[in-house]
Amino acid sequence: MHDVAQVFFEDMKEGMTATVSRVLDDAAVRAFATLSGDVNPVHLDDDYAAATLFGRRIAHGMLTAALLSTVIGTKLPGKGTIYLSQSLRFRRPVFIGDEVTAEVEVTAIDQKRQRVTLACRCVANGKEVLSGEAVVMPPSRERGA
Repeated sequence: MHDVAQVFFEDMKEGMTATVSRVLDDAAVRAFATLSGDVNPVHLDDDYAAATLFGRRIAHGMLTAALLSTVIGTKLPGKGTIYLSQSLRFRRPVFIGDEVTAEVEVTAIDQKRQRVTLACRCVANGKEVLSGEAVVMPPSRERGA
């Protein structure tokens, strides 16, 4: 069993942050391709990818984005969180073997609806590769988690 945090809605404050870092290596990219069915050769074929504008294979954008789900589901808010929406902007490619750090930051709290807005970003090699915003419903003591 993985270690999963849980931050209740009642304890959330603007400015709270959490991160997760993972290397998106060949095995991760191939596993994602198998699970998702996205077998675009830009992700899987070195020769094909060499002829693209990227010059080499890139990780799936949605694999990078999935790291945001990891942060939200395991750290902030963590266990019991319900994902309501996610916007994404893919800013730069992530290459095979890059370490990606996904970060979320609480930017707004809707007390009435018990919703939290999170600024989301992923960084690789010191540069932002993905940005977006998520809206989630964290666990709540009031609702019984």
